[in-house]
Amino acid sequence: MTFRTPAEKRYFEDYEEGSVHEFGSITVEEEEIVSFGRRYDPQVFHMDPVKAKETAFGGLIASGWLTAALAMRMIVDHYLSHTASLGSPGVDELRWLKPVRPGNRLSLRIRIVETRRSQTKPDRGIVGSLVEVLNQDHEIVMSWKGMNMLQCRNASADHL
Repeated sequence: MTFRTPAEKRYFEDYEEGSVHEFGSITVEEEEIVSFGRRYDPQVFHMDPVKAKETAFGGLIASGWLTAALAMRMIVDHYLSHTASLGSPGVDELRWLKPVRPGNRLSLRIRIVETRRSQTKPDRGIVGSLVEVLNQDHEIVMSWKGMNMLQCRNASADHL
């Protein structure tokens, strides 16, 4: 499913509970895995292609935090409103389910599981979603439950 409204004009009301959105494509580069691993997650399987072969993973894998950052890029590019996003209070149940390797092509599937208008701030709503990061074989490599706050197109309190 695609949004009827482009990200530049998207508000809370454009996020429909029950809808599923698939988008994005980003290729994971070996250099990026190694660079990120060395700087932020210095475990051998994230930063040394030769030594990584001797680990349980049998080769280099991306840090889950790099995978999350790549997913976030696709979320900003394709899913979040470019005008009404108010950030996120956090995520729950972050899971790294399969290793991400150099050359993997990642995409996203987001299911909107909840939409509700704020009870205390009628100018915004909250969108709850299940985010799944998929590899080129459509296997889920990472998932989380997230919440986003968005401005409402119509901020009147009669929508409560």
